[in-house]
Amino acid sequence: MIRRPMIEVRKLAKHFGRFPVLRSLDLTIRKGEFVALFGRNGAGKTTFLRILAGLSRASSGTMSIQLPDEKRFRFARGAIGYLSHNTSLYTDLTALENLGFYSRLMDAPSDEASLIRKIELVGLAGREREPVRNYSRGMQQRLAIARAFLHDPEILLLDEPFTGLDQGGSEFLKWFLAQAHSEGKTCIVAIHDASLGYEMADRLVVIERGVVALDVPKTSLTLKEFEERYLAVTQTRMRSSVGPNAGNLL
Repeated sequence: MIRRPMIEVRKLAKHFGRFPVLRSLDLTIRKGEFVALFGRNGAGKTTFLRILAGLSRASSGTMSIQLPDEKRFRFARGAIGYLSHNTSLYTDLTALENLGFYSRLMDAPSDEASLIRKIELVGLAGREREPVRNYSRGMQQRLAIARAFLHDPEILLLDEPFTGLDQGGSEFLKWFLAQAHSEGKTCIVAIHDASLGYEMADRLVVIERGVVALDVPKTSLTLKEFEERYLAVTQTRMRSSVGPNAGNLL
């Protein structure tokens, strides 16, 4: 069955001053796909995800999001759950207070029982009334995961979500994302670990110097073949870079 496009990006560009970060990027992502987004530091992954999430504005180009149910969401942003490597939690508040605040912003269920279930789901049972400043980095990341999924979004955008997680936290997040994928959610995860991204995703996309340099279904390549293609793409583009500012990408 051919799945319909959920996200369509055409000639997307982003400049910070005179430095180009995204350069006429084209990408179509279909409903229910799990896309692992790879690229060197500075390739443009974070900027791309922030534009998709509505947190940054493109310099040029177009982006469209086709919602599965026009009556369900007032705005496209309501269909998106975004998690960056910065947890953006209020550390002087408790886990319950953090989720309560964000759930009201998202017009999601904010009763205490619902929020406690969310906290328990990410493995923080019994810590819900404790200030977040007492949490470890991994615990804060778990709470940020719960916040990103408060409103049951159709599209999940995650930027290096495994940063700071211990093995238990990483296994939990893998399970959580697998569940979301099995429910038909569209997932885009920026990740450095090629083997982990390959394990989770069904599509592998490499951004290099602000454009899509490689876009293949996982079934077309073994992990070793993908790693070789990834390395070849980045090395080729590094050699073809010209000018004194060629590597200054965010």
